[in-house]
Amino acid sequence: MTRAGRRQRRTERLALPGVLTAGQAARTVDAVLAVQRPDGAIPWFTGHHLDPWDHIEAAMALDAAGEHDAAEAAYDWLVRHQDADGGWFAAYQDGDAARPADRSRESNFCAYLAVGAWHHYLSTGDDPFIERIWPAVAAAVGFVLALQQPGGQIGWKREAAEDGGGIVTDALLTGSSSVHQALRCALAIAEHREEPQPDWELATGALGHAIRRHPERFLDKSRYSMDWYYPVLSGALRGPRALARIEEGWSRFVVPGLGVRCVLPNPWVTGGESAELALALWAVGESDRAVRILADMQHLRADDGLYWTGYVFEDDAVWPAERTTWTAGALLLAVAALGGDEATTAVFGAERLPNGLAPGCCPPRL
Repeated sequence: MTRAGRRQRRTERLALPGVLTAGQAARTVDAVLAVQRPDGAIPWFTGHHLDPWDHIEAAMALDAAGEHDAAEAAYDWLVRHQDADGGWFAAYQDGDAARPADRSRESNFCAYLAVGAWHHYLSTGDDPFIERIWPAVAAAVGFVLALQQPGGQIGWKREAAEDGGGIVTDALLTGSSSVHQALRCALAIAEHREEPQPDWELATGALGHAIRRHPERFLDKSRYSMDWYYPVLSGALRGPRALARIEEGWSRFVVPGLGVRCVLPNPWVTGGESAELALALWAVGESDRAVRILADMQHLRADDGLYWTGYVFEDDAVWPAERTTWTAGALLLAVAALGGDEATTAVFGAERLPNGLAPGCCPPRL
C-alpha cells in the first residue's frame, strides 16, 4: 500500500458525512505536512510566521490523523527553542527560531504546550515523551503564572526585552480561557506523574472563578466571537450556563450557510472561528449544530485541502488571500471530536481534567 493509501486509511475516522470524506481529510493532512519544516516547525503557511499556539493546534490535528511522528517533531521544536524562563516569542518568521518576528511573549501561547502535550500522550500512550516534555511544561506554567493578577485573571503578555520586558496586566477573556484549559491539562500531566502541584491547583481555581463570575476583570472584547464561545470551548463553562451563553450570541455571530463572524459588525466569516465554535458546540452536546457549522464553512476549502482564512460575504471576496495550517487544524480537531477520537474528546470534553481548587480552599497537605 502506498503512503497516501496508508494515510487515507488512518483518516477514515475523520470522515464526517456532509462535511469531509476520508480522502478529503487525507488531502488536508498532506497539505499541513507539506508546510511543516524538516525541523518540526509548522508556520501558518510557507513563508509566513509561526506562533506557538497555532503551531500546537496544527500538531494536535496531526495526532488526531495518526501522524504521531510529525506531531512529536512539532513538540520537540518547542522544547529546543524554549526561553530560559519558560516562554516563547509570539512569532517566528517562517518558523525559523533564529528570526523572531515578535519578541513579546503571550501567556496563552506559552501555556498551550500543556494541552498539546497531554493530547499527544493520550493519542500515543508514549510515557518517555511525557517524561521528556514535562520540564518544558512545568517551565511554561511557571512563566504564565508569573503573569497572573490578584483577581485570578492572566495578564496578556510580557513585553519584548527591548521594550522593557514588563508585564501587560490587562487580561483577555479568550486568552485566559485558553490558559485555564492548559492549566487543567498541566495538572493532568502532574497527576499522571504523581507529582502534585498545589500552587497550580489554586491558580487554576482562581482563574476559573474569574472567568465564570467576574467579566469586569477582562478587557471588553465582546465584539469578537472568540470571547463569546471560548469560555465554553475551554471547559471553563459547562451545563446550563454554557448553553445560555451559546444562545445569547448565536444570532449575532452565526451567518447561516457561511459560518461564524470573526468580529462585529464586519461582514466577514472565518474558518478558524467556525471550526472552534463547532468544537464548543460538540462539548455541550449540540452535535447537530456543530455538524451544520462545519458543513457551512466548507465553502472555504481550497483544492489543496487547506482552508482560506475568511470570506467577506458582502463583497463575495476571499480575504485575506491565505490558507492557514491552523484553520485546517481546527477543522480536523472538530471532526475528530465529533467522531469520538479519545484523546481529542478527553482534552476538549474536559470532564476528566482536574478542576483546580476554588478560591478560599486550602491546598492539600503534602
